[in-house]
Amino acid sequence: MNTTSLPLAGALVCSLFLAASCVSTKKSVYFADQQDQVIASTLNIPEPIIQNNDLLSISVSSLNPQASAIFNTPNLSNTSTTTSTGIPVQTGGYLVNTDGTIQFPILGALKAAGLTENQLRSQIVKSLTDKKLLVDPIVTVRHLNFKVTVLGEVAHPTVINVPNEKITMLEALGLAGDITIYGKRDNVMLIREEEGKKTIKRLNLNSSELLNSPYYYLRSNDIVYVEPNKARVAGSSRSTQILPIVLSGLSFAAIVVDRLTR
Repeated sequence: MNTTSLPLAGALVCSLFLAASCVSTKKSVYFADQQDQVIASTLNIPEPIIQNNDLLSISVSSLNPQASAIFNTPNLSNTSTTTSTGIPVQTGGYLVNTDGTIQFPILGALKAAGLTENQLRSQIVKSLTDKKLLVDPIVTVRHLNFKVTVLGEVAHPTVINVPNEKITMLEALGLAGDITIYGKRDNVMLIREEEGKKTIKRLNLNSSELLNSPYYYLRSNDIVYVEPNKARVAGSSRSTQILPIVLSGLSFAAIVVDRLTR
């Protein structure tokens, strides 16, 4: 055994590590095609569409606080939501039943599913006024369970609760700790369910076209899934194969060193 064996053994071990950890950075940046400029946004923030099993906060006020009080007693429910920290919180509100209605005091069953918050608000105002229950009522409708889910190759897969009912794709990814170096930024999957139909859209975050895409703003119950790239898949599948080779190489190097030092 000559002295050139030791460097060759070391080179072999190093090459194995490099092969296992080599990751292309070509598609690892956001908006790679975007230059410095001012972009006039033509996007409207989507108004949430009420769906079955949504939990709504509905507040009613008028010149007569006592008459309004009965409408501000929400249906107590056993629904619990989970915050971004994973803490379950018991929440009261108006639950949209499976038939798409809510049970509202005095007015009874009101159709809610399929309407926007403003449409439901207008419906309640009209009913209260027509039945002369209140004079000039002010009604506010908000979602209590507006949330999006981020899964896959992100630092912290999570369910994000959105109190202000406005969140962008970038904000959601940021709250999930951003996409890891092993995530496909050019093929992010968005799953959206509306009116009983699931829409699946593939988005390219390497392109600045996302900034004016109708999918830039997320909607309630959207699911964002970041796929792993080839390096992640290959690395995880090769790890059990490469480790024995690396250990054998280290053992061989140790034997060579031992014999050369004798």
